[in-house]
Amino acid sequence: MPYERHTDSHPPTRPGRRPRALAAAGLLAVLLATGACGASDSGGQGLNSASDEKAAAPQAAGAGADSAAKSADKASSAPDPGSTVAVHVIRTATLYVEVRSVPKAVSAARGVAEDAGGLVAEENTERVDDTHDMSHLVLRVPQDRYDEVLRSLAGAGKLVSRTSNAKDVTGQVVDVESRIATQRASVARVRDLMDKAEKLTDVVTLEGELSSRQAALESLLAQQASLKDRTTLATITLELSEQDENAKDPEEEDTGFLDALGGGWDAFVTMLRWIMVAIGATAPFLAAAAVLVLLWRLLRRRRSRRPTAPRQATETSEAPPAP
Repeated sequence: MPYERHTDSHPPTRPGRRPRALAAAGLLAVLLATGACGASDSGGQGLNSASDEKAAAPQAAGAGADSAAKSADKASSAPDPGSTVAVHVIRTATLYVEVRSVPKAVSAARGVAEDAGGLVAEENTERVDDTHDMSHLVLRVPQDRYDEVLRSLAGAGKLVSRTSNAKDVTGQVVDVESRIATQRASVARVRDLMDKAEKLTDVVTLEGELSSRQAALESLLAQQASLKDRTTLATITLELSEQDENAKDPEEEDTGFLDALGGGWDAFVTMLRWIMVAIGATAPFLAAAAVLVLLWRLLRRRRSRRPTAPRQATETSEAPPAP
C-alpha cells in the first residue's frame, strides 16, 4: 500500500494547547454567569458601578498628574505663582559714635551683641597720637533684634553719623535653590550612567563630566550658605572714638565771672609765656649787641685820653718861671 501524504490547511494542534483553551473558556463562562446573576440581583447597579469606574478613571489620572507635578515642583524648588514666598533681606548699618571711654564702650557693645544672640565678627582698637583711643567693630546680630541693637549702640554716646541699608534678595535665593536642585538631579543622572557604563572610555568621559557638575554644585551651595548667613544675621559696623577734652558741651556755653576771670588769667599767662619765648629767642642777639656797644665805648675813651697828655706837657714847658 503506497504511502499517502495528507495535507491540511490548519497547523497541527500542540498537545497542551487544547486543555488550556478549554479551561480558559470554562472560566470565562463562570465569570459571565456570575456577572449576570449580580446584574439581576442588583437591579442595574452593575451599570452604575461601571459608569462610576469610568468617571473615576479621569479623576485618578488627574490626581496622578497633580502628584507628578507636585513632585516636579519640589524637585525644582520653584515657587508657584500664587504661593507665599518668604522674604529674604540683607540689612547693614554703619554708626560713628563719640564716647568718653573707648574700652568701656567696646565692652558694652560686645555685651549688647551677645545678649541679642549675635557675635563680634571683627574688632580693632588703636591709640592715636598718644591722646585718645579709636575702635572699629563689626557686629553680627539676628534680623529680629536689628533695630533694638541699633538703638542701644547709638545711645552709648554722641551719635556723629548713621547709615543703614536693606537689600531684598528673595529672587536670588529662590534662583539659587532651583539651580541647586537641577544640578543635584544632573549629578545623579551622571552617576547612574557611570553605574551602567561598560566601556572604559565612557567611564572616563562620565568621570570628567561628574567632576565639573559637582564643582558647579559646590559653588551653588557656597552661594546659598553665604546668602543664608547674610539674610539671617544683620551686619553693623561701629566706629568708636573718644571725645575731645577741650570741647565743651552745649549745656556749658553760658559763662560767668569766674569763667571770664579764668579765661583772662589764661590769656595773661599765655602772653607772658610768649614774651619770655621772644626774650629767649632774642637774648643771644642782645648779648652780642651789648658786647659790641661796650667795646665801642672803651675804644672811644682811649682815643679821647691820648691827645690830652702831650698838650699838658707842652703847656708846662712853655709856662714862665715863677718869680
